[in-house]
Amino acid sequence: MRIFLNKVFLAAGILFSLPVMAFAADAGEATAGESIAGDGNGKEAFLVPLQERDSVLIADQLEYGFELKGMKAGTDLMLPDYSEGFCEGVEVVSPWRLDTVRVVKGKKKSPEVMDVRGSVTITSFDEGEYELPPVYVVRISPEGIVDTLEFASKKLSVKTMPVDTATFEMHDIKGQIRYPIEFREVLPYIGGVLLLAAVILAAVYFTRRYFGQKKGSAAGKEPAHITALRKLDGFRGEKYWAPEKQKAFYSGVTDALREYLSARYGVAAMEKTTKEIFDELKDKDVPEELYGELKELFERSDYVKFAKYVAGNDENAKVVPTAVRFVTMTYQEILDSETKENREG
Repeated sequence: MRIFLNKVFLAAGILFSLPVMAFAADAGEATAGESIAGDGNGKEAFLVPLQERDSVLIADQLEYGFELKGMKAGTDLMLPDYSEGFCEGVEVVSPWRLDTVRVVKGKKKSPEVMDVRGSVTITSFDEGEYELPPVYVVRISPEGIVDTLEFASKKLSVKTMPVDTATFEMHDIKGQIRYPIEFREVLPYIGGVLLLAAVILAAVYFTRRYFGQKKGSAAGKEPAHITALRKLDGFRGEKYWAPEKQKAFYSGVTDALREYLSARYGVAAMEKTTKEIFDELKDKDVPEELYGELKELFERSDYVKFAKYVAGNDENAKVVPTAVRFVTMTYQEILDSETKENREG
């Protein structure tokens, strides 16, 4: 029985003797704009007034907390709970907030390290000198080592506005002052109304344009040969001849031609293969020379797009001229036919 109790006491001693880091420092007095902090390794807490004044006045708010430098990534922190009270005469108005001030990436397999700043916002509504409580932080390393860090407390001196009793004069309570409305006060409302009007006008414009195009007649539509020539003109030059751009080059040219074939000959070229397109074009009175040139262009395009074929500069140089010639020659037949009919009529 005695051996068993000795083992229990020994285990308890090891449990409560985990590494504890306690630091203490002399307390200082906070003034406006001054950050009172230690070396960042758990020496002392910091106390920073949020208002830029020469001294801390009643109801001024301050940040009270700690800074940790060189903390490994994956470290957990347990912070004090001030919900049951903080310090007599001093209140916590904002809970703990942790900010990562700096992050340093570890070398090779070393973890990242970071500088962390934690603070609560405090205030006091009574004049006096206050000894703030020290900050205790439990740090749990990624390896499971538990440290208790103590950050030494600070003194807080809260003052009231001094009253000049020599020249002080009592006055009656004034009524509510009504200031005239200035233009800059109504400017946001005017801007909001103008913005809303612009949004409504834009919505009406695009709605009418959309439905107008939908209901518009075919007479206002751009001719098929003009559309094809405009698209083909965008592929002129050698900028698309590089091997990595040839697929886009041949796809763009043949897509423009497919749209033209659909409009000119009624062939559903966008959904058909090259063989299906030219099988159907055999019955469309396409000049034999143009038919052969266009078929060769489409077949080379299939090799580039699907067989990873790299066309030479000579072949690339003929692509756009061949496509333009087909469009202009086939459309010219329509013009010639219409001119002949007008003369006979």
